[in-house]
Amino acid sequence: MTDPTGREAVAAVWRIESARIVGALARYTGDFAMAEDLAQEALAEALVTWPRDGVPRSPAGWLLTVGRRRAIDMFRRRSALDDRYAALAHGLGEGGAAAGSAPADPAREADDVLWDPDQIDDDVLALMFIACHPVLSRESRVALTLRVVGGLTSDEIAKAVLVPTATVQARITRAKKTLAAARVAFEAPPARERAERLGSVLSVIYLIFTEGSSATSGDALIRHDLAGEAQRLARVLSRLVPDEPEAYGLLALLELTAARFPARTGPDGEPVLLEHQDRRRWDRAAIRRGRAALARAERAGRGLGYYGLQAAIAECHAVAPSVEATNWERVIVLYEALGRLAPSPVVDLNRAVAVSMAHGPARALPIVDGLVAAKALPHSHLLPTVRGELLTRLGRADEARAELERALRLCGNEAERTVLRRKIADLG
Repeated sequence: MTDPTGREAVAAVWRIESARIVGALARYTGDFAMAEDLAQEALAEALVTWPRDGVPRSPAGWLLTVGRRRAIDMFRRRSALDDRYAALAHGLGEGGAAAGSAPADPAREADDVLWDPDQIDDDVLALMFIACHPVLSRESRVALTLRVVGGLTSDEIAKAVLVPTATVQARITRAKKTLAAARVAFEAPPARERAERLGSVLSVIYLIFTEGSSATSGDALIRHDLAGEAQRLARVLSRLVPDEPEAYGLLALLELTAARFPARTGPDGEPVLLEHQDRRRWDRAAIRRGRAALARAERAGRGLGYYGLQAAIAECHAVAPSVEATNWERVIVLYEALGRLAPSPVVDLNRAVAVSMAHGPARALPIVDGLVAAKALPHSHLLPTVRGELLTRLGRADEARAELERALRLCGNEAERTVLRRKIADLG
């Protein structure tokens, strides 16, 4: 009789251990694409075997053993009986884990199937760097990271990023072929390259979180599963590179931003703007974690980077009892620093919002008008939304309506469109 809890156990173990399993198999085989395929085959076998025969004593070890046995079979088929095959086969008895039955020597099971615990972190870090390799497109990096590091299925990734499952599978297949063609080795980059490559890893995690925290399309404003996965990845990364302040800066930013999630939507799912949020609903534990991570980034003594500065801005909001009591002058200074470090129309737009809160809409409007004149963010609803809000506060209702209607045409998220329609209606 099939045990339904077996499938649940497979899903739970896979989410927790998949990165380590894929990483270990990649180290053993020297082939990242092969390792990911082997891990998926082991997962498929577990989905059949565990519900029928029960969950093994060492679930992660079972999956790794199956993956290693499949690798041996593959090398056999390729007649690749070389030193690598001998290393893979060492210590593994016949039968056992691959068939779901008792291992040949239960007393040695853990020693045989568990990988070197000192190597685990290196494997996962190498996996992150490969999944976020610069030779891949942005979409491929996101899909591959969610697959091999996050342990999400193709269906789960497709649901998260709102594309067909076939599209996700094609991106993953194309990514693996690209990595193979580029002969990307399974290893963390050397120290001289790590800082540059780390930026790619950080940007992918940030991109995943951004899409989760402010969905660009669909009905929901927040995709908690996607944002939560980004937070988990940021925590893993900060542990793997404890000497990199930007890893802690990113973690701080994600924690402090996610702390506001409980108050960002109302009972009907509609967005609640910052000035109307019930700050008592903010997650105080997440705020404490975020501030601790930010302090860790600051202690490095190198100055805050791109993510650290954004985290410092988020902290200003997190500690303020109200919008009016927010230290807007500090927010302006932080945005100015961020603009010098990484110039961007989005940074300038956010600085304009802070200026409007500190000094009024008349001081902020020229900044926004400058962005309009420069034709910045032509496909984003953010610029006309902010300009429409400033014009509303200045009493220029007709101009404000035109801007908000333009924002409505550009906005792809239905929850945000509802807010824009309400603002237009309020203009009368």
